[in-house]
Amino acid sequence: MSTPSFIEQQFPVARVSAESYKERMAGAGSSQTLTGVGKWWGRKPLVLVRACLIGLLMPVSADPKRDREIFLKIMTMDEAGLWQRKNKAIDQETLEALLTEDEIKTWLRDENGHPKPRWGAGLTLQDRELVQRRAFDRLNYDEKLDYCLRPEQIEGPSPEAWEEINTHLGTTAKNLVQLVQQLGVRRFGHIARIGDPVCGGGSIPFEAARIGCASYASDLSPVAALLTWGALHLVGGDVKTRKRVREIQQAAYDATRKEIDGLGLESNDKGWRHEQLYYVVEAKSPATGLWVPLAPSWVISEKYKVCAVIRKNVDKGNYDIDIVTDADATTMTNAKKGTVQRGRLVCPETGNSYAIADLRGDRRVNGETVYGLRLWESSDLVPRPDDVFQERLYCVRWAVPDGDRIYSAPDAADLAREAKALALMKHYIADWQVKGYIPSRSIPRGGDKTEEPVRTRGWTHWHHLFTPRQLFMLGSFVKNAVEPDPTDALRVGAAAVAVGAALERLSRLCGIDSHISKGPGSTMNVFFNQALNTQMTFGSRRLGGIKRCLCGELTEAPIANAGSLVKLMDAREVSTESDIWFTDPPYADAINYHELTDYFLAWYEHLLPTAFTDWRFQNVVVLSVQGSGDDFKRSMVDIYARLARQMPDNGLQLVQFTHQNPAVWGDLGMILWASGLKVTAAWTISTETATGGIKRGNYVQGTVNLVLRKRTEQRSAWLDEIYPLIEDEVKLQLDSMTTLDDQSEPNFGDTDYQLAAYAAALRVLTQFADIEGMDIRHELFRERTGTEKSEFEKVIDRAVEIAANYLIPRGFDEFHWKSLSAAERLYLKGLELERHREARAGAYMELAKGFGVREYTHFYERSEANAVRFKTASEFKRQQLEGEDFASSLTRHVLFGIYETVREENARAGLDYLKTDGAVDYWGKRKTILALLAYLKPLAHIGHMPHWHEDAEAAERLAGAVENDH
Repeated sequence: MSTPSFIEQQFPVARVSAESYKERMAGAGSSQTLTGVGKWWGRKPLVLVRACLIGLLMPVSADPKRDREIFLKIMTMDEAGLWQRKNKAIDQETLEALLTEDEIKTWLRDENGHPKPRWGAGLTLQDRELVQRRAFDRLNYDEKLDYCLRPEQIEGPSPEAWEEINTHLGTTAKNLVQLVQQLGVRRFGHIARIGDPVCGGGSIPFEAARIGCASYASDLSPVAALLTWGALHLVGGDVKTRKRVREIQQAAYDATRKEIDGLGLESNDKGWRHEQLYYVVEAKSPATGLWVPLAPSWVISEKYKVCAVIRKNVDKGNYDIDIVTDADATTMTNAKKGTVQRGRLVCPETGNSYAIADLRGDRRVNGETVYGLRLWESSDLVPRPDDVFQERLYCVRWAVPDGDRIYSAPDAADLAREAKALALMKHYIADWQVKGYIPSRSIPRGGDKTEEPVRTRGWTHWHHLFTPRQLFMLGSFVKNAVEPDPTDALRVGAAAVAVGAALERLSRLCGIDSHISKGPGSTMNVFFNQALNTQMTFGSRRLGGIKRCLCGELTEAPIANAGSLVKLMDAREVSTESDIWFTDPPYADAINYHELTDYFLAWYEHLLPTAFTDWRFQNVVVLSVQGSGDDFKRSMVDIYARLARQMPDNGLQLVQFTHQNPAVWGDLGMILWASGLKVTAAWTISTETATGGIKRGNYVQGTVNLVLRKRTEQRSAWLDEIYPLIEDEVKLQLDSMTTLDDQSEPNFGDTDYQLAAYAAALRVLTQFADIEGMDIRHELFRERTGTEKSEFEKVIDRAVEIAANYLIPRGFDEFHWKSLSAAERLYLKGLELERHREARAGAYMELAKGFGVREYTHFYERSEANAVRFKTASEFKRQQLEGEDFASSLTRHVLFGIYETVREENARAGLDYLKTDGAVDYWGKRKTILALLAYLKPLAHIGHMPHWHEDAEAAERLAGAVENDH
């Protein structure tokens, strides 16, 4: 085996997590580097990819603390690097909170002791920098990031840092690319070759190429291949390439703009231009027979108090819709109550409600649901007159030449423009579909996500998800972009990426967002929740509203290695060799990539083959590796066995996934084991944002990074040999982590230690070719009952138990800790989870599993999935004082003593309880009582645990009483 990599020994998870979170939160305003290329679910932060690659290439020395310092310098995550990245001034209010009184008096006050009129007044440049540095140094790491650029946004470490880096590593680099290439040559004999055969949104191959590696990428999905190609060639392209892309897109946009203006589709005879169109679906009320517009809310803009009001029109058999601007409070309140509530039509005349499913005519036949809507034919562009659901334009938001904005109900001219758009698309649809300018593809049936448009609207083809106006707008742009040369890959790629970006913001699925933060009102993105949700009301932007998408306002981030390769192929057929395979497979993933990407693929399928002639277009749905079941496991084994063969003996693999379920870990371990790989390390990095994100509810909000090598020896072992090895490995792993951890700024959280136990178990297991003669593939695919665990899972569970019992809370004496029961340890460790801001139910569940405690729900004060915490002493009150296990434990009695101290406002009450209650061996357990009270006292000073402050202060008073009781 070659020299271990830094990431196999340690990884600064806290700092990398903070940086990953900062990048995730950047959003459109601060421009994440690759999001402009197009939509992809779960695209990993580039800073995480960079940190992993550096960690894989960097060798370790005999000084792990110095290794960590050098790694942080390379990533500009050390103190000097953070100061170098600082690009925002700390404001005066924050300065005053961070500086001492003397410093405030010297720098922030005038000669009369009054605050200076503005920050920095009267200070030299040097003094201003000194003040900022003093304050900046007193911020914690996360707070410092608020004032810093991301690592990718600066050139790299300072010259002084490079001297230290080169001295430690024996390199001669002056920049990151040179360092990466020198480390690659040292480890592999050539510039490192990084491969990703399930490249998705392209983060891994892009970042690898940007920092100087030879990058290989492939995916079965044409959408993923296109996004990765776009990342490498459009974002990462040279000046000449980016200039040509901009010219192609701008010329196509200008031509489309000219066509739309010439047809008068977006303007009226007053010179007003559309900003946004608002549509509503209509259905007949069973009570009255009138066509009712189905709106969950009639509010258009909260900020400008714009809403719609409906009026019955018996002559027309429907409702007129008036638009009210600057509406009064009563009108706005009424407008929030639409005609659709909780999935039911509420008749405006009778108040009776009817299920939308009943309006559609859905019914049960032989135990199965039969949809009632007419299925649209390919030639349909709008509902037919006899369809259950109709569609209606009910509001136009105009931009007036003098800068004003006007909301109005559509008039006859507006409806004529809608009719013109429909007539145009009826004329062009057949020709444009043949040429690939608009979709012709049917929506796959039976999918979890793709069935939704069929069931709820009767739409059968992807172009049904767009209004005639939207189809004309996008189809015209594609035509104008690719028509000059449909075989030009750069031209076609630039057009496809542009349209792909626009598809997120322009379709019948873009619901109305009237929130006050949206000003005049906006539309939601199509995939606001990773599904294809049909909308009762939706908005449509004008051409200018998607210009930023069509004209490619992409981040410029040139890649260092221009020889990057992107292929369209199945990962099971990879023939390229890589030194490092770095993958983020759809393992146990909740996202149906193969279904959702079909929305985009429908626009690309006829364009890409003529330009990307070396790409093999295959059936994505049939061949896709989907996240569960035996077929999935077999596909995963085939992929990773293939990759193991396509790497040198000293090569490395890094597999990313997001899951904490031990059964998932067990299966993944067996998949990788069966593929001829062995685990060497695992680290969890927080990559999901706290709100929204990919996972909601009880999920790990982070990414596991599993490091592997090829298993080159055919060793065998017995289970009775394995368990002692795992116990030693778990303890060794935990000891190394606690030695490296920084008490003032913890590098590892509770779940990191738990994860380390999983990884330690996998490290031991996967180094053997077989255990007790078990056929690993047979064990992986063997059918088991719902409660039956594989031997693999049992071993992993044992590793977690070892870790739970081995990790002693800081400040708690080992002798006293080991005298406590499993339930007591669980309760106290649960408080430690809360101290570290861990509130996921899954973390507490795994902790309980580690201690072997089955019944612990009585500990919960709150049990919501992401807001879990245990009870305080006062919240327990007299509960759980009688019975077995925790109820009879010393910890429970100490908690009641604290409660008595609070209730009586006197520590004597608590002391008397502990001394007189027959269940407490006061004098025999006095030192353990003091240890428990000492553990609880600091909770008085934890800002995010205010519910503990009074009890913790009482614990301190009670501890004093016990201490002085002789």
